[in-house]
Amino acid sequence: MKLSAMFLVVFTTLVLVAVTIMAAMNLPFNWVFYLTVFGQALVLLMVYKVLTDDYQTNRTFDDWYEDMPIKQEQQN
Repeated sequence: MKLSAMFLVVFTTLVLVAVTIMAAMNLPFNWVFYLTVFGQALVLLMVYKVLTDDYQTNRTFDDWYEDMPIKQEQQN
């Protein structure tokens, strides 16, 4: 089963938000602790997957940002 990098980003975020909610609700320490350790392992896996993802784009730094493309404004 091949997991995409974005799926891992979303899943890791949800797990760590769940840890925060569980800690705020004073759930048993062992649940919070084990979910925290699991979340840290997910962070390491997520960073590895994002950095090794085979993502190609035709954008360069000259294109600036997605919400403020400079190249398109100069062409018009």
